[in-house]
Amino acid sequence: MDDRRSRFEAQVLPHLDAAYRFARWLCRSPVEADDVVQEALLRAFRGFDTLRGSDVKAWLLTIVRNCHATAFGQQQRRATVPLPEEHEEELRAASIAATPDPESISTAQDEKRTLERLIAALPEEHRTALLLREMEDMSYREIAAVTQVPIGTVMSRLARARAALRVKWLQEVPGEPRAVR
Repeated sequence: MDDRRSRFEAQVLPHLDAAYRFARWLCRSPVEADDVVQEALLRAFRGFDTLRGSDVKAWLLTIVRNCHATAFGQQQRRATVPLPEEHEEELRAASIAATPDPESISTAQDEKRTLERLIAALPEEHRTALLLREMEDMSYREIAAVTQVPIGTVMSRLARARAALRVKWLQEVPGEPRAVR
């Protein structure tokens, strides 16, 4: 058991941050993301012996995606509406690096909120492909494995997501589009 646990910790836990980021984007709530990641890690540990191949990150993110789908389905059946997190905005503002220029900080925060809102408005399959590619830096093949669709579908979803995001961004934000971190 200790050998299994140490192998699990060595191979899976380095991808914990990526799993949380992915769950956070899928769930749109830190509390729900915590639950999804916790369930995903439990499932991953139980199924660790069945892992074939060396792409642990894609395997873990697939489990996260499946756990989110299960949780989302249960939530839909209960027909609950999640309330916004009370201190979410303050935490988000605190996580942005401070600069001496308040106007730059305010502009960056507005752009980040706009980008998050625009990404959240994308259809789930487009949002998932875009986040895995741009935020998690996964290859098309890895994204195809996580989403269980052909690589060509991944490529078209990425192209459509980027095009839709660009159009919406240009409609809302004046000036040239630029990277927002």
